[in-house]
Amino acid sequence: MRTPDGAELRVHLRGPADAPVTVALAHDWALTSDIWRPILAPLVADPDRPVRVVRFDQRGHGGSTLGTRPFSAAVLGDDLLRVLADCAPHGPVVLGGHSMGGRAVMALAAARPAFVGARVAGVLLAATAAGRLDPADPGLPPLRRAAGALRRAAARGLARAPGAVDRLRALLPPHSGAYRAAVRRAAFGSRADPVLVRECAELLHSTPTRVAVGFYEPLVRHDLSGRLGALRAVPVRILAGGRDRLVPLRHTRALARALPQAAVAVLPDCGHMLPLEAPEAVGAHLAALVEEAATAA
Repeated sequence: MRTPDGAELRVHLRGPADAPVTVALAHDWALTSDIWRPILAPLVADPDRPVRVVRFDQRGHGGSTLGTRPFSAAVLGDDLLRVLADCAPHGPVVLGGHSMGGRAVMALAAARPAFVGARVAGVLLAATAAGRLDPADPGLPPLRRAAGALRRAAARGLARAPGAVDRLRALLPPHSGAYRAAVRRAAFGSRADPVLVRECAELLHSTPTRVAVGFYEPLVRHDLSGRLGALRAVPVRILAGGRDRLVPLRHTRALARALPQAAVAVLPDCGHMLPLEAPEAVGAHLAALVEEAATAA
């Protein structure tokens, strides 16, 4: 589907168009909608409770093009709304967002509270944060602030010559041991399946540098924690990995304070890649939200 600024979003549909509940899934930064594949079968397994599942590659990722709008959390929320308008124009929807996908859900809620109140029957927020992830914020230890400043400076430097960076990245392919080891340490918990680490490494490696660094600043600097009022009237489940190095548990606790009615679950051995590391748990929470939505409908 095409957006007004010219981005083309690749959308995957599964399940009948007239299903009583639609599940829409938004993926993480520098990945694709493929990370949701492990949870699809359980969601659509019950023929007596049909579900339509909509997942899409966020702009610039996977099979989606970038368009002309500036990088921002708002554009992610707008894209999610457009996908819902096109693929699920009627009936209750359950939204699932992993990390940056969670930001897309929260940006939609901040910008369109009336839509959330009228259509959204449940929300799953996995390994995500509403507040700023930037460790350069005042009040943090000096070493963490310095590390945050260095990461921001590095991202801005990479953004000046993304084509050259892509050529350098090609010298360290995703199947190399060093690349996989780095991905495993940064994104996975203590019991990472090597096959899933390899899949994640390939997805990360395929994301253009321009896209990765472009969305970095909005993700670490933007704060939505004061604009989530629409989600307080919706069943929300928050999932976190106990070994998540990218979105540590302090951000989960802050999100839970912003959404005090939400149910919170921590998967102690998991890292950041919850849809890959714990598809049964993620699928079970989504299925429970679908059941609540269908019963309410």
